[in-house]
Amino acid sequence: MTSVLLTVSTTHAPATDLGFLLVKHPDRVHRVQVPTGTAMVCFPEATHERCTAALLLDVDLTGRLRPPTPEGFALGRFVNDRAYAASSLLASALNRVFRSAMRASSKDRPDLAQQAIPLEVRIPVLRCRGGAELVERLFIPLGWQVTAAAIALDEQHPEWGPSRYLDLTLTGTVRLADALNQLYILLPALDDAKHYWVGPDEIEKLLRAGEGWLADHPERALIAARYLAHRRELTATAMTAIEAGERLAALDDTPELDTVDGVSEPAADEDANLPVPATAPPLAEQRRRAVLGVLAEVGPSRLLDLGCGAGALLRHLMAVKSYTEIVGVDVSPRALDQASRRLRLDRQPGGRVRLLQSALTYADDRLVGFDAAVLMEVVEHLDLDRLPALADNVFGHARPSTVVITTPNVEYNAHYAGLASGAHRHPDHRFEWTRAEFADWCATVCARHPYRVELRGVGEPDPALGTPTQMAIFTRQEVTS
Repeated sequence: MTSVLLTVSTTHAPATDLGFLLVKHPDRVHRVQVPTGTAMVCFPEATHERCTAALLLDVDLTGRLRPPTPEGFALGRFVNDRAYAASSLLASALNRVFRSAMRASSKDRPDLAQQAIPLEVRIPVLRCRGGAELVERLFIPLGWQVTAAAIALDEQHPEWGPSRYLDLTLTGTVRLADALNQLYILLPALDDAKHYWVGPDEIEKLLRAGEGWLADHPERALIAARYLAHRRELTATAMTAIEAGERLAALDDTPELDTVDGVSEPAADEDANLPVPATAPPLAEQRRRAVLGVLAEVGPSRLLDLGCGAGALLRHLMAVKSYTEIVGVDVSPRALDQASRRLRLDRQPGGRVRLLQSALTYADDRLVGFDAAVLMEVVEHLDLDRLPALADNVFGHARPSTVVITTPNVEYNAHYAGLASGAHRHPDHRFEWTRAEFADWCATVCARHPYRVELRGVGEPDPALGTPTQMAIFTRQEVTS
């Protein structure tokens, strides 16, 4: 374990109100597990005149950090600066630890949370591609005074010159929520090498955290491009929304990646960067249409959305009036809460749509007796050794008449610009199958359970590599004694 540090100080009187704004008691050390290690918050000083909160991130390089890494070599996962310098890792921890403060939400000091207060932010080791000049271009327009000192590459060899790292201090009178959201966006932009694969859900994060300041920033195009890892199609979409001054409602169905009880929630539309003709809809929409088309062919009345997440597919299932019962199932209470709120289930009469918390690897009698079940981009988020349990539960215990499964085709990953060889489309994917591997797994399922399977492709096909998404349609066979 090694540590990255950021401090936030104020001289607002009483300065200890900073603890209320951050929802952290100054007399305690607060520890929060994050996907890349442990984040700790403590208060090295807490007086009436001045209070400082320190965020310390202990990065576990052997834990959840996965390739691809920006270093681009085999040992890059272990030999890099991620654990020593402020970068996108620190920004992610900032969002996890200070989430209420970033929303300007304070139960104890609601008025103060909306006020600009004197702040000083110190980042002793900031990874910055662009140097002090870029830091000034990004922070000065936001009202900050910037002190950025280059750190020597080696103090014993001054002739080697400065490193890429800065000792940064920001001072200004700023609302705390604005300061934290600016850091959340600008740390990855300065770093210019995110530690995880950037998908369309990042646009919504950029727009949400940039609300109120990004649209007027003179460097908004550079910030968006760097935050979105120079993905041109994502940057163009984000800039359209930024310049229009509005949030993208279509992306509101895309939940952020989170971890509940060790199981990560997949973000919707996580491979929508695949190239498709300009006239074609995004891959996520093509996949959704394909699933809905199969269900229309089958004509079920009662159906399951297994691994429903925040309800992206459920919203479309609800629009089909012939479905008399729709049940969304997920292991994550947070995802189910999001789905309930987004689908406004409290306003749905008759209980036609229900949500259940359940793990797909355990038999659940509540899932028995349905006409159809959908697992859309779900199986690849489980470890391979858990798939037999999932198959036994879905095909052996629940036994729906039809099961529709979609999963990425890893062969098609050659079309991803910038995706390293052997890397997955999303950091939470445990595996990605070739067409032959998926077909073998489907055949194994049919050998163990009374189903036959039809394989289809979804998305623009490549003559050699197939389609970006592969789909299996399982149909239960009558068992005769």
